[in-house]
Amino acid sequence: MLEPHSFAAGKWIAPAKEASILHSPVTGAQIARAGGAALDFQGMIDFAKTKGGPALREMTFHQRAKMLKALGAYIASRKEELYALNPLTGATRKDGRVDIDGGIGTMFVFASKGRREMPDGHIYLDGDLEQLSKNGTFLGQHIALPLHGVAVHINAFNFPIWGMLEKLAPALLAGVPCIVKPATQTSFLTEACVRIMMDSGLLPEGAVQLIVGRTGDLLDRLGAQDIVSFTGSARTALALRSVPNLIENGTRFIAEQDSLNASILGLDAGVGTPEFDLFIREASTEITTKAGQKCTAIRRMIVPEGLVDPVIEALSARLDKVTIGDPEVEGVRMGALVSVSQKADVLDMVAQIGNEATRVYGDADNFNVEGADSAQGFLPPMLFRCDDPDGAKLVHEVEAFGPVSTVLPYRDTAHAADLANRGQGSLVASVITNDAQIARDITLASAHWHGRLYFNNRTSMAESTGHGAPLPHMIHGGPGRAGGGEEMGGIRGVMHYMQRTAIQGSPDILTAIGEVWVSGAEEKPCKVHPFQRSYHEIEIGDTIRTDKRVVTVEDIEHFAHFTGDTFYAHMDEDAAKANPFFPGRVAHGYLLLSFAAGLFVQPDPGPVLANTGLNNLTFQSPVSPDDTIYVRLTAKRKTQRTDEYGEVRWNATLYNQHDDQVAEYELLTMVAYSR
Repeated sequence: MLEPHSFAAGKWIAPAKEASILHSPVTGAQIARAGGAALDFQGMIDFAKTKGGPALREMTFHQRAKMLKALGAYIASRKEELYALNPLTGATRKDGRVDIDGGIGTMFVFASKGRREMPDGHIYLDGDLEQLSKNGTFLGQHIALPLHGVAVHINAFNFPIWGMLEKLAPALLAGVPCIVKPATQTSFLTEACVRIMMDSGLLPEGAVQLIVGRTGDLLDRLGAQDIVSFTGSARTALALRSVPNLIENGTRFIAEQDSLNASILGLDAGVGTPEFDLFIREASTEITTKAGQKCTAIRRMIVPEGLVDPVIEALSARLDKVTIGDPEVEGVRMGALVSVSQKADVLDMVAQIGNEATRVYGDADNFNVEGADSAQGFLPPMLFRCDDPDGAKLVHEVEAFGPVSTVLPYRDTAHAADLANRGQGSLVASVITNDAQIARDITLASAHWHGRLYFNNRTSMAESTGHGAPLPHMIHGGPGRAGGGEEMGGIRGVMHYMQRTAIQGSPDILTAIGEVWVSGAEEKPCKVHPFQRSYHEIEIGDTIRTDKRVVTVEDIEHFAHFTGDTFYAHMDEDAAKANPFFPGRVAHGYLLLSFAAGLFVQPDPGPVLANTGLNNLTFQSPVSPDDTIYVRLTAKRKTQRTDEYGEVRWNATLYNQHDDQVAEYELLTMVAYSR
């Protein structure tokens, strides 16, 4: 029998005599003893804050991102150990792939985003500079730093691996230690993954702890620097949100709750269209994956009035092909619900839905189960039909967290959007349509009630990820009954674990804090051309001012004929003067950029390996024939990229003979670590 341990203050703690006995949802046999141990919750908090927090904050964002990547790779190398336990949750291997590989993939995405979108430092700059004074001597900048607390992650039973890793990844990238509390029924799978992570040796001491069992008075001990992130039912979320200590301290609370997600079949998607077939495939997948135990599963299918019968007929035929049974039996496509008690809960919800809708597919009292007893945690896919969706109440309020969905007819697109919105907030609504106007109309009418709108059609269907697949790049959450939270979402998810602060001061102060050169800050004149200096030799603020160059009419005309850009402002004096932006003929902006490169580039081989782009190019003043230009080039920001080279961003500013600014942009170069 399995005995999942808690991991508290660096020690594994076995379940106590009072532990809960967990039963297999497939066979009913006892599979584990979990929980019951008396844990020192204050000790766990202190351990996280004194050990894990300081160690994580000492690392840069990039170091934490590299740690996530290595950790994900290590878990992947041992994932078969997790797959071996997966059937005990009632899930098939395909279901497990969503959970296990999905969680690992999420870690990789956050690792990549951390390297690409966050600095190789300790302070995240949030947004652009704000000029708070006329001459630019007093500026503002929003920054973000990790909270000096602990993140308590309370996860649901349906995704014991992904549910943990999708919360851990942004928290650890932010630099905040975590205490993970999985649902007891599937805690043995979470515990196995935590053991793998501890075996890796990649996590600082105190970065991750695990509670198997109850949280006791843990939430009563949290403060203003702590975060609670919860996934589960709206009822439980409300109880946790209402803990007086959390309210009094303003402890951050993120909730991802149940929701009655909808899928709309567009008016254009008639029988025989690729979109109709796609709708049926996605609907079948969402009903049967994880036996419908997904927070993103389709609970309401909103279809045109004339397509109700064809949809039910086609979906029923597809569901007929689904084999239900022991997830370890070859050919089984849908396993069991997580427990017999969860099955009873689903049947209770089904009875309520049945007061307003008619069951048209699936009989919970009579269905085939391959290799197991149907009396255990098994249910067939069940499809209901509600012919009066406007008069119905329960179908828009009651979620049967299992393989259950209801078909609702609609008259027009506005009616479809209204029905979707009656769920009072969902994680996702999908729209299957090849009509872009339908997609726009539903967006305008429904986006405010949904955390994600998923559109799919014949163009995107081959590469789309599916209605029910939350992606780490995008937010996972929703308004209203969905909880109001936003997990993942790339760097947006990381920001939940950080404090945004406005800093104000001089250019030199902001440069020192953010480690990004700000215009007006000290310039460090270079005796050696910066392109002949290695990445580590270049300092923020290193500056050269180039020689000057006269821009002639001949230059302008040669560039025009050579490139084919004979726009009148460059070639016709009278036409140019009639333009309110120009005094007469002017030089091409791209000619000025070319001349700028000729002025600041050092041509000899050196540490600079490549120019990889430019950002934020703006032109401030026109350059006329016989004007003179020169460039100020300043090292603005440095970011390590590989073991051999890093990225240096330069501020390039062009001036004319009057020292008026002509143009400005950010130049990106890759520079070797050594000469």
